[in-house]
Amino acid sequence: MSRAFHDSTHDLLPESKKSQVSSVVLQWSGITLAAVVWLSAALFGMYILAFYASAYYQGDMTRWNHILPNLYQENSVAANTGIGFHFAAGGIILLLGSIQLIDKVRVKFPYLHRWIGIVYLLSSLLAATGGLIFILMRGTVGGLMMDIGFALYGLLMGVAAIQTYRFARKGRFVNHRAWALRLYALAIGSWIYRMDYGFWTILTGGFGRGADFTGPFDQIMNFFFYVPNLLVAELFIRANRFNSNVFLRWIASLLLILAIGIILLGTFHITLRSWGPIIIDWFSLK
Repeated sequence: MSRAFHDSTHDLLPESKKSQVSSVVLQWSGITLAAVVWLSAALFGMYILAFYASAYYQGDMTRWNHILPNLYQENSVAANTGIGFHFAAGGIILLLGSIQLIDKVRVKFPYLHRWIGIVYLLSSLLAATGGLIFILMRGTVGGLMMDIGFALYGLLMGVAAIQTYRFARKGRFVNHRAWALRLYALAIGSWIYRMDYGFWTILTGGFGRGADFTGPFDQIMNFFFYVPNLLVAELFIRANRFNSNVFLRWIASLLLILAIGIILLGTFHITLRSWGPIIIDWFSLK
C-alpha cells in the first residue's frame, strides 16, 4: 500500500509543479500587462491634457474638432458639458485604474484602495453618463452604428461600476474583483480605441477608414475597442480560479504576453508620430 501511495504521489508531483508554474506565469503576465497599460495610458492621458484641456484653457474649443468633427458646438451647452466630463473623468480612470489592480496596495493600504476605488467608480459613472448625454443630445459623428456601439459601451461601464461597488459593500470580494476587472477592461476602452486606430493607420495607411467614420474599419471599431477586452477579462477571471486547468492558464498567459507586445509596439509608434509631438508642444508653451 505504501508503495502504491508513493507511486501515485510521484505521478502527481509533475502536474502539481506544472500547475504552480502556470499560475506564476499567469500572475506575472497580468502584472506586466497592467504596468504596460498604465505607462501607455498615462502617455495618452498627457496627450488628452495637452490637446483637449489646453484648448479649453486657451479658449479655443474649436480645436476639439480637428480630431473629431463636430465634437464641439458653441450653442450646445449640455452636449459640450457631457463630453467635457467624459474626457476629464476618462483621464482620471486611466491614471487610477491600474493602481486598483495591485494586490500589495489593496492588502497593505486598504483605506487607500477604498478611497481610490470610490474616486475611480465615480469617475467611471461620470464618464459613462457624460458620453451617454452627448450621444442622446447630439449623436456621434459616425451615425447610427456608432451611436449604438458607443451607447452600449457607456451602459456596460455604468453596470460594471455599480456591480463593483455593490459586491464590495456586501463583502463578496471574489465577485467584487471579477467586476472590477471587467470595469477596468471597459475603462481602458477610450485608450484602446486610439491605440487601434493609430496602429491600423501605421500598418495599412488607414485602409477601410471613412472621413465621417462610416468606413468598414470604422464600423468594426464601434464595438472592437471594448468587446475583445471583456472577452480577455472573462478568460483571465476563469483562468485565475483555483480549480482552473493548466491549459487554460497557459492560453490566458500567452494572450496576455501577446497583448503586452502589441501595446508596447503600438505605444512606441503612436507616441513618436502623434502623442509625443503634441505633449512636447504643450510643455514648450508653458
